[in-house]
Amino acid sequence: MSSNPVTITVAYHVVPGRAADFHSWGWAMLAASSQQPGFMGGGVLVDREAEWHVVYRFASEGTARAWEDSAARTQWENRAVGFARQAERRSVRGSKTWFESQTTTPKPPAPPAKWKLWFVNMSAVFPPVLLFNLIVLPYLGGLNPLVRTLLLCLCVTALVTWILMPRLQRFFRKWLYPPLQALRGRHKRRTA
Repeated sequence: MSSNPVTITVAYHVVPGRAADFHSWGWAMLAASSQQPGFMGGGVLVDREAEWHVVYRFASEGTARAWEDSAARTQWENRAVGFARQAERRSVRGSKTWFESQTTTPKPPAPPAKWKLWFVNMSAVFPPVLLFNLIVLPYLGGLNPLVRTLLLCLCVTALVTWILMPRLQRFFRKWLYPPLQALRGRHKRRTA
């Protein structure tokens, strides 16, 4: 085994609804590349909704270049024209560099839209404030307004923080973070 293998990652934008075609094409193309000298393995990966990657590895830069410049490789690329468009190509020498570049911290999901957060917060705050005003406040009519407001804030804040918000966030998780859920769901469907 060469001490300086080459890993090539090719990113593709796949036409919506044609993911199955791309998946089949990617694995068939990898099967063809496995017949080439120096082939060490590969795979087809999905990153987001329509962004796919074909990753393959060769023992040396020369064997990788031979596959990249081959007529067979060009034919395989031409077969994907109807359902995928190449977006980016990346070549990395050596396994250490490859794995170091892949161990970056993943980007956290984007925060939900402000109006979604407002809706979840209102769903958590409104019911206890209403109940407190209807049930408890009539019995506290003789108290100082400052004390009544403090009691209202203490009770509602505790109820919202420890009981209502955790449950509402779990309940609305798919609605608040749809891209994250789509990726998780896609992963579960593929492994099943």
